[in-house]
Amino acid sequence: MSAPLPHTGPSRATPAGVEVTRWWWVRHAPVREDGGNIYGQADLNCDCSDTSVFNAVARILPTNATWYTSNLKRTHQTADAILAAGGRAPVGIQQDIALAEQDMGEWQGRNRADFVATLSPEVASYWYAPADVRAPGGESFVDLYERVSVAIARISAAHAGQDIVAVAHGGTIKAAIAVALGLEPKAGLTFVIDNCSVTRLDLLSSPGHAGWRIAMINQQPWIADPSHAAMHQPAGPEVTPPGKLA
Repeated sequence: MSAPLPHTGPSRATPAGVEVTRWWWVRHAPVREDGGNIYGQADLNCDCSDTSVFNAVARILPTNATWYTSNLKRTHQTADAILAAGGRAPVGIQQDIALAEQDMGEWQGRNRADFVATLSPEVASYWYAPADVRAPGGESFVDLYERVSVAIARISAAHAGQDIVAVAHGGTIKAAIAVALGLEPKAGLTFVIDNCSVTRLDLLSSPGHAGWRIAMINQQPWIADPSHAAMHQPAGPEVTPPGKLA
């Protein structure tokens, strides 16, 4: 059976006069060298050895997108692994520091389990601290949310109507989801974002109006057998290209 075709355009019917800017967020591959410690913006390597994962991610990403990573090398390594698996970045990859993970300040380097054990169950269930608590010498999640929100607006304006692949971090993507859903920053912390997962957020714009459509969150395409892709049939007046997995 032939492999699914890569996504090359919008998968849903779009009303006349509406411009769609599609964000394809990919979390970086797992970090193995953290020693069980909080790493935040520490510039660590990631493990890109599982080629099946990157083959699957490459298969569902658009072929004509503008690519971004953060300034941290784990996102560069992940992007390179996706491209090596057949992904395409026609105009190269741009780095943007505004897409970096939350700066954990003095918490970076502390043992993660020991740190979390000092927190209340409510806090431990979501993040390292309540969204508005700033790490000493670093950022709060609210700080992260605000800089990611500004970056999304800036990059969306620069690439309006296009596909944008952003290889970034768990915190960054949680913030982006909260932005798209119009939620308070702390609500973004309730989402699980796995390594190498794909989250797609579509910005729909027309004169005098803009809003978001949530196409998928934390999709892990390597779990699905491509032979079953035809079983995906969204409700409504959809355009579903061959090989659509999500």
